[in-house]
Amino acid sequence: MQLLFIHSDYMEYEAKQKTRVAEPIDESKKRERIEEVLVAFIAVEREDEKDVRYVVEEATEETISIFNEVGAERIVLYPYAHLSSELASPERSMEILKAMERDLLSSGVDVKRAPFGWYKSFTLRCKGHPLSELSRKIEVHEGGVGVGASAEAEAAEKLSKALEAEEKAESHFFFMDTGSEGGLIRREDFELDERENLRKFFLYESEKRRAVDRDRVPPHVELMKRLEIADYEPSSDPGNLRFYPKGKLIKSLLESYIRNSMAEYGAVEVETPIMYSTRHPSLKDYLERFPARQYSMAGKGGKPDLFLRFSACFGQFLMSKDMSISYKNLPLKIFELASSFRKEKRGELVGLRRLRKFTMPDMHTLCKDMGEALKEFKKQYELCMRVLEGIGFFTKDYEVAIRFTKEFYDSDANKGFIDELVRIAGKPVLIERWDQRFFYFVLKFEFNFVDALGKASALSTVQIDVENAERYGIKYVDANGEEKSPIILHCSPSGAIERCMYALLERAYLEKERGVLPMLPMWLSPTQLRIIPVAERHLEYIEEILPVLNGIRTDVDDREEMVSKKIRDAGRDWIPYVAVVGDKEVEKNTLSVTIRGELSKGKKKQKGMDVLDLKKLIEAGLKNKPFHNLPLSYRLSERAKFVGG
Repeated sequence: MQLLFIHSDYMEYEAKQKTRVAEPIDESKKRERIEEVLVAFIAVEREDEKDVRYVVEEATEETISIFNEVGAERIVLYPYAHLSSELASPERSMEILKAMERDLLSSGVDVKRAPFGWYKSFTLRCKGHPLSELSRKIEVHEGGVGVGASAEAEAAEKLSKALEAEEKAESHFFFMDTGSEGGLIRREDFELDERENLRKFFLYESEKRRAVDRDRVPPHVELMKRLEIADYEPSSDPGNLRFYPKGKLIKSLLESYIRNSMAEYGAVEVETPIMYSTRHPSLKDYLERFPARQYSMAGKGGKPDLFLRFSACFGQFLMSKDMSISYKNLPLKIFELASSFRKEKRGELVGLRRLRKFTMPDMHTLCKDMGEALKEFKKQYELCMRVLEGIGFFTKDYEVAIRFTKEFYDSDANKGFIDELVRIAGKPVLIERWDQRFFYFVLKFEFNFVDALGKASALSTVQIDVENAERYGIKYVDANGEEKSPIILHCSPSGAIERCMYALLERAYLEKERGVLPMLPMWLSPTQLRIIPVAERHLEYIEEILPVLNGIRTDVDDREEMVSKKIRDAGRDWIPYVAVVGDKEVEKNTLSVTIRGELSKGKKKQKGMDVLDLKKLIEAGLKNKPFHNLPLSYRLSERAKFVGG
């Protein structure tokens, strides 16, 4: 398929004369004028007939991506045979154009389709900005894209059996509370009126509302752009973001913190490939058992028999299969900070919340039996609470979900185990019970953040896997010298790094709505201290004290701006500590400091502080967290602006 996109002030067209393949149209549809429009001139080609579904999906995603990037208000799909000499049949061309129109409408886009098979006159006025004229080509590889070349490739591209089961599965929701003396509480018997966040989470889970609300942009999307953290990358596949220096710093700090936390817990870090062959028998079977959509890729000879990993499971399982493991080595914890890829539905992608490329902390623990697995599960449940608290999330910031099979819960011992998890959470939790086991796990929990639009996203999670050790041939030798298959725990102590960033921004927005000044945790703030000189002559004093502040991310606003504007800009950047230096401060060898966290509490706006005292105060708030240097020049006058030109 060939596409030419023109972002226009307006487009007018008029259907003049039929061809032999003209579609019937009402007289009122022969002439249209559309304002503020992205016009997509489209030529459907013969090669597109090999994989219609793929072409429609890719063309629709590309169109939506450009539509969002240029900020158009509506789209016109305009059949334009002159872009290619290898055209598809009229019947198949119509099928594809109508499918694109339908998919765009279902995504909430205002779209019109110019009539097919008519000679038309048209007029448009191109806006003339750098992105106003773009061309794209959708290519179908030999044998189709991800399907048709082999049974393995077809399995990788289709929905896995686990995904199909998840979409069709019927489950039962209950609640449990610390004061309920155990047992499952039905929805109609549980009071949710005073638990607004839990109510939103229950509605999100029970109604399976996964699609993005196209008419409501999540607050974190505007914040990630304005704070120069991240943005969409229009030249990539949707769901792949660009991270600016500040965003890369925050991401790297979170990664360092997770790595350190896993090392302290006793996990060994490894690295495994990001792509695998669907021809491997264990992987082929596992693809059917994991509820995720895979990216398929061309392998040897152009055949699409590779896929990008959607977790670190494959590499760690294949590594464990080749190891010599004794019962004395168990529980054995293996960890990887894994770049992962999941081809999420286009309508579910949004900002940092749900991506196609993300960074997932992935730990797998081999346990000798279910008893040891449950002990380790509880430890990792508490570990995840500590990890989230270290990032800046407390139990009040997330909702707990515990999910299990009916068979697992029917054991009296396991009922007591679930009761203990609820007691540790110290708050009511949502329970989901499956009548049958659809996946490889029998028990899992998640800590879920609920955002400003009522959407829930899992942060930490642990699962008990009862299938994959046998599937991959992972064995350990017990005390009697016999080989046995271990039970495997899957643990992501924080969830995806990007999702943590999303939750921090959304929480800051929610705090602002409650009258609290928004800010990031101190250790994640790109600038922890900003110093503002009243006049240029005060820069010499600032340069003298900067070495004393080593170990704190300190920058200096030396721009030729009014002091009042510099202070406002520091507030917009959520700087935790702002110090103003004038004649009085130079004379007294002090700083006039404003502490952002105290402003919301009505405390004194400015206080004179000694430089060493300020350093000690800031260091006390860092709590031995990882430290990286400033991601940009310490002088604001030397910085390029990454957003807004």
